[in-house]
Amino acid sequence: FYGWYMKCQSASQTLAVIPAVHQSGKECTCSIQLITDHDAWNAVFPIEMFRKRGRNIWIGENQFGQNGLKLKIRIPGLTIDGKLDFGPLSPLRYDVMGPFAMIPFMECRHSVWSMRHRVNGTLRIQDQIFHFLYARGYWEGDKGRSFAKKYAWTQCFFSGGSLMLSVADIPMAGVRFTGVIGVILWYGKEYRLATYLGAKVVQIQNGKIRIVQGNMELEVRLLESIKCSLKAPVAGNMERTIREGAACRALYRFYKCGLPELFKPNTYVNRKKLKIARISAVFLAEIWVLCYTLFRFN
Repeated sequence: FYGWYMKCQSASQTLAVIPAVHQSGKECTCSIQLITDHDAWNAVFPIEMFRKRGRNIWIGENQFGQNGLKLKIRIPGLTIDGKLDFGPLSPLRYDVMGPFAMIPFMECRHSVWSMRHRVNGTLRIQDQIFHFLYARGYWEGDKGRSFAKKYAWTQCFFSGGSLMLSVADIPMAGVRFTGVIGVILWYGKEYRLATYLGAKVVQIQNGKIRIVQGNMELEVRLLESIKCSLKAPVAGNMERTIREGAACRALYRFYKCGLPELFKPNTYVNRKKLKIARISAVFLAEIWVLCYTLFRFN
């Protein structure tokens, strides 16, 4: 399988679009999945409608790439039409997989094309209008044979930056381990947490994840249930159902010891909804993403 995940978010609406191609045995198809705050759709197309050139994908009249996306879907039970333009992308300094990008036969490989970019445009899905004006976007991708047997994934925007984190059960050479890749982008500075940099999962249960890497620590807590269902690959066949919340509440707490206070909570915090704690000479930021964070626990 090969697919992209393109998230668009305004102050009041969230939309993620997932174009993909998948093969199981001799059967090969392509699809476009969409997930919003409350709904999800899956449109399947014959493989002949799929084209890829560089960082551009076409599925019939639908187009996806670094400049944006254009949708025109008219199938029984689903009508979608519109166009979204993307502003300058924010790529990572180097491949999010690090040295694992060079290892062959991995079950799934992850890519992050842009941590944060501008989104402008309008889409109509059924009778609902999604309007984005100077909104925020995120773009990632996956390729391989199957999604991990067990994993958690989240992405969110906040004032001055964005965050993504994936924790997954990784099979490799007859053994299994818990792998981590995560990035916090803060006013252009990239903080990376990853297995290949020494990151360890010290807690993952009951909707809570805690990662420690040297003098850095990231804690994520899901605050409400996940609502929608999407299809995911198993040996290339889109037969697995996963649960995802495109707009659910979560708490993110990032801590780095030994540095001056970099986050300035007063610039982005609504104090009626958030408690701020400061710890001596280190910096501590607690970001209550009460507005629309993406989260998967599977």
